[in-house]
Amino acid sequence: MIGFIGAGNMAEAMIGGLVRGNHVRADRVAASDPRKERLDELRAAFGIEVTNYNREIVQRCDLVVLSVKPQIMDKVLREVGDQMKSGTLVVSIAAGVDTATIEDAVPDGVRVVRAMPNTPALVSAGATAISAGKHASEADMAVAKALFDAVGITVELDEGHLDAVTGLSGSGPAYIFLILEALADAGVKVGLSRRAAQRLAAQTVMGSAKMLLETDEHPGKLKDMVTSPGGTAIAGLHTLEEGGLRTTLINAVETATKRARELGRGGK
Repeated sequence: MIGFIGAGNMAEAMIGGLVRGNHVRADRVAASDPRKERLDELRAAFGIEVTNYNREIVQRCDLVVLSVKPQIMDKVLREVGDQMKSGTLVVSIAAGVDTATIEDAVPDGVRVVRAMPNTPALVSAGATAISAGKHASEADMAVAKALFDAVGITVELDEGHLDAVTGLSGSGPAYIFLILEALADAGVKVGLSRRAAQRLAAQTVMGSAKMLLETDEHPGKLKDMVTSPGGTAIAGLHTLEEGGLRTTLINAVETATKRARELGRGGK
């Protein structure tokens, strides 16, 4: 049974992707959270089991997903760490919290995998990086990979890269939604209806991403395919470069990565 400690947005995205994609039966998923109204929402949406007691999750589940904010991870580990059964696989999605911190709080025989997914897992389009803790086996990594492959794509990386993943793909959907909102606003400004502008912007971003993934070409090459001499695309690109879009996005990823490291050190 898979148990989620913490029922926030990321947990909902994963639960939704797993259950709606028919990868796991709803009665094989449980979630805990102190907010009854939140648990009621998840039970109504997905038909999963819910509880207010974190210890119930670790007592019943062989795969435990720690989906709590990094600021309260220490408190949660003090509550449930010593209650975990030997043989439990723990998957943590808390930004900045390393596997060693979790391993120090759980009994021998509990294995830990750290992961950084993102919210498009809700529509089976997530991007996740995973890394093994000290005691995690290849079989444990295969289980974790299968968990996240069910809701998107998964890459295995050294743990030292996980904060960078948090800054890029973990936080990245927020950047893309901001870009989509701006593109839709631009469409409205030049005369399109709000609905048409939003749908066209979203499909353009999705199609461009799919084209990159399926061709595996350098994005610069794909950009040049759209850019005719003296045409509309190069005029628009000039404006983007003039506005510093490239530098701003690079800075955003770097800043988010630094923040992930701060959270891992107990930053507020």
